[in-house]
Amino acid sequence: MAALVTACCIAGGGPAGMMLGLLLARAGVEVVVLEKHADFLRDFRGDTIHPSTLEVMHELGLLERFLALPHQKVESLNGRFGDVAFGADFSHLPTRCRFIAFMPQWDFLDFLAEEAARYPNFRLLRRHKATGLLRDGGRIVGVKVKAPEGRLVIRSGLLVAADGRHSELRAAAGLVPTDFGAPIDVLWFRLPRLEGDPHQVLGRFDAGKGMVLLDRGDYWQCGLIIEKDGLEALKRRGLAALRADIAFLTGFPAARIEALADWNEIRLLSVQVNRLSTWHRPGFLCIGDAAHAMSPIGGVGINLAIQDAVAAANLLAPALRAGRVDERQLAAVAARRLFPVRMTQRIQVGMQNYLARHVLGRPGPTRAPLPLRLFARYALFRRLAARVVGMGFRPEHVRIG
Repeated sequence: MAALVTACCIAGGGPAGMMLGLLLARAGVEVVVLEKHADFLRDFRGDTIHPSTLEVMHELGLLERFLALPHQKVESLNGRFGDVAFGADFSHLPTRCRFIAFMPQWDFLDFLAEEAARYPNFRLLRRHKATGLLRDGGRIVGVKVKAPEGRLVIRSGLLVAADGRHSELRAAAGLVPTDFGAPIDVLWFRLPRLEGDPHQVLGRFDAGKGMVLLDRGDYWQCGLIIEKDGLEALKRRGLAALRADIAFLTGFPAARIEALADWNEIRLLSVQVNRLSTWHRPGFLCIGDAAHAMSPIGGVGINLAIQDAVAAANLLAPALRAGRVDERQLAAVAARRLFPVRMTQRIQVGMQNYLARHVLGRPGPTRAPLPLRLFARYALFRRLAARVVGMGFRPEHVRIG
């Protein structure tokens, strides 16, 4: 069986894994990133690059090249909740980029991979799937891998699980997240975007229904909020009834909604909200969705994953260069990141529960919750909302390399 040895092995080539790989390579750490697929093309990957992440790109000296990639710039989030208009204005944020960049996540990940490949101490192994842990006594010392050419073992000073909300490595390490429930799911589909449509994120919640539209240039990426496990009930109502709901929420003419021609064009995103209380074992650390699955509300999941990676690199790179990471240092990563994760999830769970109890499936006028009424009335609250969404509760900055 083939074997590799590296200072750090990262399982998962998503935002957390690729950013951590780039940061560690930049800091002089030998690092291997495992990606089980041949490319980064996936459904349901978040495409919102928030100001906090753009600030990280600036600190890395990559912002100008990054923004040369095709993207849409969104300077505010806007919508209606019943008869109340709400929004978040990013123009007052204390960051270099006061906007959200909408970019296909595969382009973002390809960019990170290309930049990381400039460092000779970085390796990205595509079509390599982590299948189990290597242990030495009570310490995790590497990972078993299924590779195109056969079986492989990688021994590492630190193994990082960035393999998503269904992390097999997390389970193998005996770490079990606490589930906070999600009474909603999301139906994901596209509608044509025409000349004259607004350049912003749009949302509407009214008459028992809710929907968000994301500007993708030549089409709208649509997320219809439904009750948990409610897809089969919608199918029984029929596609024509679904189109009527969409027409009501978007205000688009029926002819445009007819572009949604088949249920096969609609994907179900099953929402989860959970987090680990302990993120580590000796020689092992979880970050990103492996440590905390976020609701799609606010589109902040990718940015929290990036912040995890920055914090982990800042705190662990010196120890990795020295050849040994201890549990105290791993615990420091989780201690730093638990507060912003906990606060963000608290808001998301509150919003999800409000939608499930007071909006979805309840016809008639919809009353906006108090926070949204405050945002609509006072500019200070709109700026606060923009700061929470755009920067989070503890934005991280690159301190190494």
